[in-house]
Amino acid sequence: MRRSISGALLSGLAAAALTGCGDDSPNSAIDSPPLCSVGDSGAGNGVILMAQSVPTAAWVPCIRTAIPLGWQFNYLEATDVVARFFLNSDRDGNNAVEVRLTPSCDTAGATPIASDREGMVRLERVTRMSPTYVGTRYYLFDGGCLTIDFRLAGDTPGEALALASQVVGVVSRTDLQAQVRQESGGRLNLDPAGGDG
Repeated sequence: MRRSISGALLSGLAAAALTGCGDDSPNSAIDSPPLCSVGDSGAGNGVILMAQSVPTAAWVPCIRTAIPLGWQFNYLEATDVVARFFLNSDRDGNNAVEVRLTPSCDTAGATPIASDREGMVRLERVTRMSPTYVGTRYYLFDGGCLTIDFRLAGDTPGEALALASQVVGVVSRTDLQAQVRQESGGRLNLDPAGGDG
């Protein structure tokens, strides 16, 4: 079944999310996962909303594969300054992984490591190892920062770290722009203020 993006959806989702600025409550959040691909019809609507939330970002995070057993998508939240989604774990607790998109980020104290994503700089910072693993992974790119925060209470933090590499993908803004134009018959742009941008 093909999901279409309509003007009402784009403006309605954006208005609902943007009025919740600063509200961390799941009550103002979206409970459908931001899928990188919905069949053959491009990215899910949550990814479009995240892209609109951070209009400078060349890449937008998404869920690219089935989430492994023991993990589940919790919710997505988008405001006019940040877009993020959370994953729960039966071992590591609720919101064990937070995936966040912002225009920029503070990477002080993080260590550069070889990137697993072409065109992105990767850094890692571990804040605590025990009893709960707390750490952050950053991906820096044109116009944005993808941050993955880990708060892992289970005995196998390595599994959750691998999960982020396996499950969290990205979609290019260029592809999302093309998708919105195609699905709206050329009537809508992903970034209306930017004209054709």
